[in-house]
Amino acid sequence: MPDLSVYIGWDSREDIAYQVAKTTLLENASIDVDVHPIKLQDLIDQGVYTRPVDPLASTEFTYSRFFTPWLAGYKGWALFCDCDFLFFGDVAELVAFQDPSKAVCCVHHDYVPKEGVKMDGKVQTTYPRKNWSSFMLFNCEHPSTRTLTPELINSQTGAFLHRLQWADDSEIGQIPEEWNWLEGWNTKPSSGYPKGVHYTNGGPWFHNWQDVEYSQVWLDKARAIDPQFVPV
Repeated sequence: MPDLSVYIGWDSREDIAYQVAKTTLLENASIDVDVHPIKLQDLIDQGVYTRPVDPLASTEFTYSRFFTPWLAGYKGWALFCDCDFLFFGDVAELVAFQDPSKAVCCVHHDYVPKEGVKMDGKVQTTYPRKNWSSFMLFNCEHPSTRTLTPELINSQTGAFLHRLQWADDSEIGQIPEEWNWLEGWNTKPSSGYPKGVHYTNGGPWFHNWQDVEYSQVWLDKARAIDPQFVPV
């Protein structure tokens, strides 16, 4: 058994982003980690994902991220993150936040994006607790987390899911901001690096998003994975 199971949202338009997130997470991990992509089509093919297409959904994992506890068999702790991450931190440090009284732990952002459009032209929507669900450490055995059944995920509103209304407020633990550091929003550390850089508005895989923090690190990782990589 791995020390931590990680599920990364996968989007068919951004496979290289997934590969960089996975590679940098594993390179920095001092514990045994297994990483799985959450692929929407796989869940559809299994007959467990039945939501209609949401025109406001900006990625293929907008809702499928909440299948993480189900995919983990409602056992132990499991981490979900978006694919647009670049990791500098060791996920072993997240073990310190595994409080059995919490259903889920995340960075409690107070984020109100300025842009009306994000990376690939998708509309940037604003809502309470925005970006809380982009990096979630699930206590898969917690009673509130176990309510995240395929039936509930397929039928509930995006607001209910993303605002973590399936858990009581007291059951939502807090992780330091450095683990879901929003590029272009959070302040750059005076020394060192954030643990997890989140390119929430757009990342270096887009040709018009090169002028972002740590872009050269991301590009070097991408080209090490795929020497033919060029931003789209």
